[in-house]
Amino acid sequence: MDGIVGPATLNALNNASTSTTGSSTVNSSTQETASDIVAYSKKFIGVPYVLGGTSPSGFDCSGFIYYVFKNGGGVTVPRTVATLYQSGKSTSTPNVGDIVFFDITGGPSHAGIYIGNGQFIHAGSSTGVTIASLSNSYWALRYLGSKSVL
Repeated sequence: MDGIVGPATLNALNNASTSTTGSSTVNSSTQETASDIVAYSKKFIGVPYVLGGTSPSGFDCSGFIYYVFKNGGGVTVPRTVATLYQSGKSTSTPNVGDIVFFDITGGPSHAGIYIGNGQFIHAGSSTGVTIASLSNSYWALRYLGSKSVL
């Protein structure tokens, strides 16, 4: 034995304490915070995309997540997609309020907030803040997974 944990083992370990059936392991306080975050995020639909943006005058994807979690749920999360991806606990299926990640440019390079029913809200470079489907052909091909930060 070399003690090195490969990607499959790491994923299994990360998911060992995560429910595979959705929110059954999520406590009511977490569910309430997730609901608050999702409700707050929807107030920004239509706000334009601005590279490096972290305010309602314009967001990039991680700036949107950072702003919404902080102001809509009182939760401080990392500011960039890379650091968001390194934090949190991997989930086998996203729960409301989880962050969903995508590979646009090689590795985790785009993120959004899962809002339920196979949908996520995000600040897209061509759309601004909008709701999209994980099953959309563009997003489905680039989906990396979800992580819980709550």
